[in-house]
Amino acid sequence: MSRVRVIRGWEGLVASDRAAAVAMGSFDGVHRGHQEVIALAAQSARALGAPLGVITFDPHPRVFFRPDGPAFRIQKTDQQARALEQLGVEILYVLPWAPGLAELTPEAFAREVLVDGLGVRHVTVGFDNTFGKGRSGSPQALAELGAELGFSVSVAQEVGDEAGKFSSTAIRDALREGRPDDAAAILTRPFAIEGAVERGRQLGRKLGFPTANVPLDDYVVPKFGVYATRTRLPDGRELPGVANIGVNPTITGTIAPRLEVWLFDFDEDIYDQVIETDLIAFLRPEEKFDGLEALTEQVMADAAAARALLRA
Repeated sequence: MSRVRVIRGWEGLVASDRAAAVAMGSFDGVHRGHQEVIALAAQSARALGAPLGVITFDPHPRVFFRPDGPAFRIQKTDQQARALEQLGVEILYVLPWAPGLAELTPEAFAREVLVDGLGVRHVTVGFDNTFGKGRSGSPQALAELGAELGFSVSVAQEVGDEAGKFSSTAIRDALREGRPDDAAAILTRPFAIEGAVERGRQLGRKLGFPTANVPLDDYVVPKFGVYATRTRLPDGRELPGVANIGVNPTITGTIAPRLEVWLFDFDEDIYDQVIETDLIAFLRPEEKFDGLEALTEQVMADAAAARALLRA
């Protein structure tokens, strides 16, 4: 559980939840580029003696503008809050992205949300940030509005490496291509899928490899295949394992894509408990086998490979 205060909305806030120095953006992943924006906001928070806050949106504005697009989320809100806590963030403002907010002009957003609602003292944005109706507000426009309305503004510049700009898009591309190590390099931590363990057919248990099944929900869907993993349980234990992401074509071929993780040397009832599974390394693509015997043989080989990799 994160110690970051998560505040949904901007209206009717008590004094202790206002007057922060904030970083504003989607921050899906809280990756190395986002961390630069937040670090710049933290400098202003220290100078002003103000709490450090982050403004983000839920659902992600991309869902509003492209409701039929593919799933793409890198983090759920509670995962985001835990990552932000590591950066010293005290308040996470989650603004509900709905027609009322989406239709505000940049001027109205600055006045009604940032000033009247949150009472911000400083706002930091990335160099490519846009806000307001039609994404018409720019960092320069925000600075001009801040000067008029009484808050200061700083702009974080682009950061990257030889592969390009650090971005959520690059993380999604790496995951979809089966490169979780490249995604982790941008995130500064492994990509992790969090969710409640669902009851399946328990076929894995009968075959000698019981799996915890977790739906992908609106996460970006990684490349279908087998991964070496580490899973955190609600009590804080972290367990090595091997997981399949996909539709398990040998068994049905008709289920929705999901995570099925075999936790090594573990045999407890964790149905309905929320677990979080890191994807450490991609082992092989998902495939359809001729039968359960061939499937079981391959799963055992995958488990041996995952154990060796995780020990190393």
